[in-house]
Amino acid sequence: MLDLHDKRIVLTGAAGGMGLILSELLINKGARVCRLVRNLDYDPFLGGNTAQGKPCMTLACDITNRENREDMVHRIHEQWGGVDLLINLAGVLDFTPFQEQNPDLLHRMIEVNIEAPMQLARALLPSMLAQRSGRIVNVGSMFGSIGFPYFSTYSATKFALRGYSQALRRELVGTGVGVTYVSPRAVRTPFNPPVVHEMAAIGMMNMDEPEPIAQAIVRSIEKERKEVYLGFPESLFARINALLPGLVDKALAKQTTILSKFAINQKVS
Repeated sequence: MLDLHDKRIVLTGAAGGMGLILSELLINKGARVCRLVRNLDYDPFLGGNTAQGKPCMTLACDITNRENREDMVHRIHEQWGGVDLLINLAGVLDFTPFQEQNPDLLHRMIEVNIEAPMQLARALLPSMLAQRSGRIVNVGSMFGSIGFPYFSTYSATKFALRGYSQALRRELVGTGVGVTYVSPRAVRTPFNPPVVHEMAAIGMMNMDEPEPIAQAIVRSIEKERKEVYLGFPESLFARINALLPGLVDKALAKQTTILSKFAINQKVS
């Protein structure tokens, strides 16, 4: 069981609905949290470099920018001497017919959802390996196991994040550094566009409240889990999709017509 007290944690996506809750839970565990936000003009954290008496930091960092990442790593090592955990929570989502997707947004999803987590891990791994302890936590999605219509680019990035997590975990065996991949289903936060909440309201998909999902992420870190899938029956479908994707093809085909109407109506509105 990993004791989070006094652990030095870098958390991306810290200003989002899930990030705010996760940050608070980690601080309540006694961890030191470096909260990465894109813009300090909007700082949702009160108390600056302390939270409930615990030392923490809020840094402006565009995780897709190399200079920003290098500056963040330098400041973390300067103030805390290293990092014990990296939690890659930040993400970008789009619900669009693929042929109509904005190419700039497509590129942005690849940058934020998969390249940035890899680059951050690469930057922070040397100090973890030197101290022979640490953990990289990648928060993915159930769409990283089930390719879902109209979420094609998002699904692709989360499939990639899952594969990267698995490969890196195997590469780091025996080093003292672990990798955890957490796969939640949809979470009721502003991260999801309004149309996703509308689909959930009529039973097209299930959504969880952010608090229990954040708690589950913390538990998976404390238990040093390798892979965690949150939500039933989606966790079962993910396993079926790995073994018998044709069955999932047939099941989703029945929903694609309805999903297409949501996608079209979203574009019209």
